[in-house]
Amino acid sequence: MLFNKIYLFTTPVILGFAYFASSGFTIKDESDTQYLTPVVFQEKSDLQKSISRGKDIYTDFCVQCHLANGKGDNVNFPPVDASDWLSKKRTQSIYAVKYGQTGIITVNGKKFNNNMPDLGLENQEVADVMNYIMNSWTNKQKKMVTLEEVKAVSKK
Repeated sequence: MLFNKIYLFTTPVILGFAYFASSGFTIKDESDTQYLTPVVFQEKSDLQKSISRGKDIYTDFCVQCHLANGKGDNVNFPPVDASDWLSKKRTQSIYAVKYGQTGIITVNGKKFNNNMPDLGLENQEVADVMNYIMNSWTNKQKKMVTLEEVKAVSKK
């Protein structure tokens, strides 16, 4: 039978990975697999996939102001890590990422009055970056930001 899996060689002499489907490796019976152990890869959830895409978007668009640690500079740019504004004002947070933010906002008891530009992100990109920031550092949100939720947020 032809196996379309990744196996780990477990002999004392040979250690390594091999992908057998492309090489046409054929295992005739169970004795041929005595030194092979299947390696099982768990498929990522929709949230994990979104977070992964969102990390790239955060790196490209957000890290300059909010920093790699999500703490911002706490003078001009508010934190997104442990941000009460982010956790309590979900729709406003989505709006800010989707359309930009102007005016005074209060984050963790501190007022910020700087402009966040419209980044020109697509709805899926907004959902992805929101899922990333809402599940990174000390942030742990249970409810995934969906494409439908982002689409429902319209410009004022």
